[in-house]
Amino acid sequence: MNALTVVRAGALTTVQDLGRPGYAHLGVPRSGALDEPAHRLANRLVGNAARCATLETTVNGCALRTGAAVTFAVTGAPCPVRVDGRPAAWGAPVRAPAGAVVEVGPASAGLRSYLAFAGGVAVPPVLGSRSRDLLSGLGPEPLVDGASLPLGPVCGPPGAADAVPCAAPPTAELVLPLVPGPRDDWFTGDALRTLAGGGFRVSPASNRVGLRTEGPALRRAREGELPSEGVVLGAVQVPPDGRPVVFLADHPTTGGYPVVGVVPAPALAGAAQAVPGVAVRFVPVRG
Repeated sequence: MNALTVVRAGALTTVQDLGRPGYAHLGVPRSGALDEPAHRLANRLVGNAARCATLETTVNGCALRTGAAVTFAVTGAPCPVRVDGRPAAWGAPVRAPAGAVVEVGPASAGLRSYLAFAGGVAVPPVLGSRSRDLLSGLGPEPLVDGASLPLGPVCGPPGAADAVPCAAPPTAELVLPLVPGPRDDWFTGDALRTLAGGGFRVSPASNRVGLRTEGPALRRAREGELPSEGVVLGAVQVPPDGRPVVFLADHPTTGGYPVVGVVPAPALAGAAQAVPGVAVRFVPVRG
């Protein structure tokens, strides 16, 4: 069986697939790749099904040694790609010989790159998924130097395309559509105008659980706290400090702070790539 050896784990590299939906009633988040379009594209380029597991890197990439010849692809945040120190293509299938070191360099824009290998990373699944959930601790541990990662059998030929469209990471402003509710009535009219008026930016405290914001505080129209209730992917929860938090893939399944609105899932890929300091603008839309 082909396997990879971790040469450099990077700041945070995790195994991710499409997640484990259907377990929220048990308190288990969906998890999965934060930038799902980038994950799907990487798999497509190497001939994998979308459900195959990739590696999600954070900020400074990773490096792995191949056990046998294998095709790989890197998508998501643009970054230098090297095979045994020689430059290789980003956003295209690349063939690496046995024993080669495949290196994903630091992101030149955005935060997270996706590294797919033909056959997919075949660590044991937990509740039907190979994704690492940082909040609950489910799934394989984040990569460490020296670890071994098995690969599955090759699914199909690499994707044949001269060019494939992919969204660039937001560098100046992250625009997020927002469907108001269910608890927007907990906030003043001024607060809702503030939310739609800009003035927010990505906080360095953001992670796979949620994109935290810095900026003006949203004022409440009522006091007290809610009983814990279910929250969904993209929910914009407002804690006591008044700064909105956009829930991402590893979000909790319940919460007691009011949710002022929900960002539709297709818009969250940009949130996965927004670096600290990028401006955030919420645009109210009809559900």
